Amino acid sequence: MRLWLHVWTSRGGHTHLGEGGTRVRHKGSAGGRVAARSAVLARPGRGCRAGECAVHLPRAEGHHRGGAAGAGGGSCVRPGPAARLSEPDQVAPPTGPVGGATHVRGGPVASAEKRTDRIGRTYYRARYIRPDGKKATVKGSDGKAIEYPTKLTAKKAARAAQDAADAAAKRGRWVAPEEGLVTLSEYLHGPAGEGGWLSRHELAASTEQNYRNHLRHAEQRFGDTVLGDIRPEQITAWEKQKKSAGSPVSAATYRRMLHLVLEDAVEDGILQSNPAKQRRGRGKRAGRSSSRGPEKAVTDSLGILLLAERAALLSGRDDEFTAVILTGYTGMRWGEVVGLTPKYARAGEVRVEQQLYELEDGTWEQCPPKDDSYRTLDAPPWLTRLLAEQVARSRRQPCQCHGERWVFRGGAGAGSGAGPTMKEVAAVAGVSVQTVSNARRRPEKVRAETLARVEKATAELDAAGRGAGPEGSTDHWRRSGFATWVFTPAATGWYPPKAPQPRRPVPVDARLYPGLPVHGRGAEGRATASWLPVQERLTRHGLRHAHRTLMEQLGVRKVLVDQRMGHADSSVSAQYAHVTDDMREFLLRVLTEQWEESLAARRAMHPRSPVSTLDRLLGQ
Repeated sequence: MRLWLHVWTSRGGHTHLGEGGTRVRHKGSAGGRVAARSAVLARPGRGCRAGECAVHLPRAEGHHRGGAAGAGGGSCVRPGPAARLSEPDQVAPPTGPVGGATHVRGGPVASAEKRTDRIGRTYYRARYIRPDGKKATVKGSDGKAIEYPTKLTAKKAARAAQDAADAAAKRGRWVAPEEGLVTLSEYLHGPAGEGGWLSRHELAASTEQNYRNHLRHAEQRFGDTVLGDIRPEQITAWEKQKKSAGSPVSAATYRRMLHLVLEDAVEDGILQSNPAKQRRGRGKRAGRSSSRGPEKAVTDSLGILLLAERAALLSGRDDEFTAVILTGYTGMRWGEVVGLTPKYARAGEVRVEQQLYELEDGTWEQCPPKDDSYRTLDAPPWLTRLLAEQVARSRRQPCQCHGERWVFRGGAGAGSGAGPTMKEVAAVAGVSVQTVSNARRRPEKVRAETLARVEKATAELDAAGRGAGPEGSTDHWRRSGFATWVFTPAATGWYPPKAPQPRRPVPVDARLYPGLPVHGRGAEGRATASWLPVQERLTRHGLRHAHRTLMEQLGVRKVLVDQRMGHADSSVSAQYAHVTDDMREFLLRVLTEQWEESLAARRAMHPRSPVSTLDRLLGQ
């Protein structure tokens, strides 16, 4: 029987060495041959033509099972007489990056390593060759080498680890184990609290704050977990727990943020795959809207007017009346309203050029509008007059945070704390301290006009005294403060729960329509009524929804609706649609009609209002 040496190369070719040293090079990429350190003569291997190939080059220790020749490696059989290649027959191994590692295909790699502990107990470790050429030991989730009781189980584990590593390297997804020992918190913030995932991305301050808030939920569960140990089933269970404890929409947002982070970990070579990735068509069948939030509450033009009136009564000034009307009739975002300066409140238009965003540390970020939605909003003449009056009312001195003047200045809200003293209220209202005392304890003995002056002075002092600066008022309305003390009670008739106080109705004195909010000690005892809701579940952002709904209901063209809302439409049809002067004139006309109809409806309820701006409008 002729004896041959069958040497596999790393790229599919192989070489036969005959008895006389004849080298037969089979098809395969040049430069892919590996060093032949030793060979064992054997009977013809499975996968080679009978009598042609009888020797397979061993790789590392032992023998490795393979497939057909030329397709993944020959089969090693019981060795025959040993023989060694001479030095000239050895071929230098190629060099290359990890993942295209130089393996002798079909060669032996996995092995069981016998060990003995200090008490003489024998066990085995599973050993294999990593794609980068280093020897590795199969380890558990705790990072320690697994101790196998028998050689067979250790070798099976070694082969499984070898196959998994080779398959990952072939896909270009193999990661060295030591690279994946970073925890989620370390990856997000860096080993020393800097240089982590969050610092690598150039984000707007508001976006970074949202990212941190969303990822805080993931850190609570996986912060101390090594990235490589995070499992898909753990993420799914965590998402379910979040859904059952709160909003399904928020839970989905938290998972998407975790997916974004772990996807970057895959690209960084720390993970082989993303455990947060969701496969389509798995789990319970549901409609596309199964994870959507509750329907957004909206209101009509009369609701906007009633809401604005109540907001002014709660704050004790007309500023909030104009702010709510502006939001309801332009669809401006909260940050765009707060960030409006007098130079952009122009005759016949409002220019959206910036926004003010409140950060968690209490500072204000002056930044471009969301998604760079710069735009000019057409304003009806009546809205231009309201804004001009507001600019004249607002304080002329610049704010302390940015050194600019703003159309709307803040107040910390009304409705909590002990409230101003009777002496302070009397000085502002121009009445005696005894009159203030009677208004609080025996309101039925005080004339309605005097009572209104006392309640208005109380509201003004109550708003100015809470969280105010040295000038008696905050520079800007806090998002949470405005919602808690002004917008939510105006829309629903109830103050939202705020520890230690529960949700409670707004106490009002009904002798003046639509009812004056009662502030200070014993407010509930002095109240004679409470408000019914204008619209349940209505939020500040709901006014933006209401404005779009109103425009669509009035027949305003979609291209103008999108332009006014600051929405981008990338459809082909939108590329050929443009706003015309006729569209804009139609919009101003129908908005003015809605405004006049709302005033008429409010006048039918009562011809007067404690809010001076609205009272003047009702009398026109």
